[in-house]
Amino acid sequence: MRKVVFLLLLFSCVVSAQQSYSVDTSYTVKSTYNKLIKKYPAITIPVASKNKNVDEIYDIVYFKEKERTVHIDAFINKTKKQNPAVVMIHGGGWRSGNKNQMNVLAQEIASKGYSCFTIEYRLSLEAKYPDGVYDVKNAIKFIKDNAKKFKVDPDKIAVLGCSSGGQMAALIGTTNENPAFDDPLNKSKSSSKVNAIINIDGVLAFRHPESSEGEMASFWLGGSYEEKTENWKQASALNHTDKNTPPILFINSSIPRFHAGRDDMIAILNQNKIYNEVHTIENSPHSFWFFQPWFDETIQYTTQFLDRIFK
Repeated sequence: MRKVVFLLLLFSCVVSAQQSYSVDTSYTVKSTYNKLIKKYPAITIPVASKNKNVDEIYDIVYFKEKERTVHIDAFINKTKKQNPAVVMIHGGGWRSGNKNQMNVLAQEIASKGYSCFTIEYRLSLEAKYPDGVYDVKNAIKFIKDNAKKFKVDPDKIAVLGCSSGGQMAALIGTTNENPAFDDPLNKSKSSSKVNAIINIDGVLAFRHPESSEGEMASFWLGGSYEEKTENWKQASALNHTDKNTPPILFINSSIPRFHAGRDDMIAILNQNKIYNEVHTIENSPHSFWFFQPWFDETIQYTTQFLDRIFK
């Protein structure tokens, strides 16, 4: 009996250690569907389907700090020895969401000749900016460190994000080779540099006439603009856009606030002759990528851009 009690206590401690941070589960595909179905009665949720040419590996640990481990899911096209890679960042206001929300997109893009990776990263209830950015850059380094295993060409890596994940993708791509955005605890010799950015309805500037970022951004950035001015400026990809920014694809809903700063960024990209594309999906809501009929359109724009840049 004592042994049973001891084992129960030990199990309880392990579970407690694993759940030592809060999780906001409010942003899901299902909850978003329920919000949108009345206005868009024709929408459907795409169904995940396995492809014989794609290997799927789930919950791979890519970094550990103290007792906290973070994971990726990998979707690897096995028809070639090397593929361009797509690192995929979920949305949820930097507070909610999880990597599984990107898996259907990852499966579909991987079937087109890519190795895709959906990323778990620390959210704002657990860790503030820039820890989530560190996590994604750590994942990129891990993928490069294991490029042969994942059939990845380390010189052909795109970062893709949706909503707040799109903001992060743009920031990660515009801070290539900037050590201030790399995790000082990561000893990998690989670079976190990416070669293309896909921003799906993510803001480019937190303080902008088109922006209306409020409580969620403040919570992630550690305070209001007045309290944490430097964080608000530093986390805005527009402020890092220059001649070294990689090619970028913008896929946007018809809601202007979700592309705040985009047109200013495009002006800088064009001035520096950096390839960019913009596609606005008319009459679409935010989180359109979760649902048909917009899912197929998102895949089409994404793979056409990736093929142009990498193939």
